[in-house]
Amino acid sequence: MISADLGKNLESYVQELVSGGRYGSKSEVLREGIRLIQERETQQEALKVLIMKGLDDVDAGRIVPAEDVFSRLKEKYQAMADKE
Repeated sequence: MISADLGKNLESYVQELVSGGRYGSKSEVLREGIRLIQERETQQEALKVLIMKGLDDVDAGRIVPAEDVFSRLKEKYQAMADKE
């Protein structure tokens, strides 16, 4: 069993969530909080992996300058506008 001192503000908020019927107990509120932390941590790890892959791509020269991308997009959308 885990016991935690949440402090006055958080304890009041948890109590409001329970008394308002959103959660059935304080434990449900805390479990939901932990699940959200787990989800956030998982997302942050996935983001770190993507950032590292991006940095590896830069190091390996697998990049396209932003100016080239913007130019191609401008040409594409201009051509679409000209067809209308």
